[in-house]
Amino acid sequence: MKIYSRIGNLIMIVLLIGFIGLTGILTKTDKTKPVSDNWKQELKEQNASMQKEIKKEPVMKSHYERNIAINEYRVTQNIKPMDTKSQWSFIGESPDAIQFILIFTIIVAGGMVASEFSWGTIKLLLIRPVSRSTILASKYVSTLLYALLLIVITFVFSWLWGGILFGFELSPGTHLSYADGKVIEENMIWHMWKEYGFASILLLMMATFAFMMSTIFRNSSLAIGFSIFLSMSGTVAVQLLSKYEWVKYILFANVDLKQYFDGTPLTKGMTLNFSLAVLAVYFVLFVALSWLVFKKRDVAA
Repeated sequence: MKIYSRIGNLIMIVLLIGFIGLTGILTKTDKTKPVSDNWKQELKEQNASMQKEIKKEPVMKSHYERNIAINEYRVTQNIKPMDTKSQWSFIGESPDAIQFILIFTIIVAGGMVASEFSWGTIKLLLIRPVSRSTILASKYVSTLLYALLLIVITFVFSWLWGGILFGFELSPGTHLSYADGKVIEENMIWHMWKEYGFASILLLMMATFAFMMSTIFRNSSLAIGFSIFLSMSGTVAVQLLSKYEWVKYILFANVDLKQYFDGTPLTKGMTLNFSLAVLAVYFVLFVALSWLVFKKRDVAA
């Protein structure tokens, strides 16, 4: 596939692997102390401190209550906190790499169609005995498969680097989450892939948006630059506008589906089904605009 023959795309894969390794080395050399044998007493002291902080910072009440509940559950159920310098703790942080994968995927999506016009290869592409819809769909699917490859690479190399640096572990351990006022035990692997899934929603939407921009404007710089700008600033803008009821119709107010599982929706009236419907509308709009423009475009010039 052409997407894997481009040096830039291969370099991004190498950079991702290098970033994971560098993160592991920094974690390894960090001076954070391992979890002590007296961890139960330390958690009780943390809870006492957070109880005082609630009175000082009422706005952070839900955050502190969540941490207090999890700490209390650990103490009563004898579930020791995971050492930060362990293989599965390191793997558990790997979904954060989605931010890099997002940028890399936008770069690929933004140039997927626009580059064919700038290189003058679009005519050669369109003379093939396949429809324009098929050509566009194949390019879009290739973009998503590239993103999926980056996610798989992130998991595999997080596991590998984590094992090399901290030692290989057979048991992934237990993750504790907090929802609807109660603590829930989850398998670490299941929790991690859920985090990948939540983070990939923004990845999917922005990759589709960048692909649409590339198709409509035939300018990869515009598609890439504007898409990265939106992905970086969209969430911040939504937080600033959260006091307005109409903010719930903005794309970035709905990409974080984790808010419903944590019991902290952005505004009242927002539900999981509502956000899924909004995301579906935006997705169909982006795909439809890409298809209509590419289908009708005159490439004689």
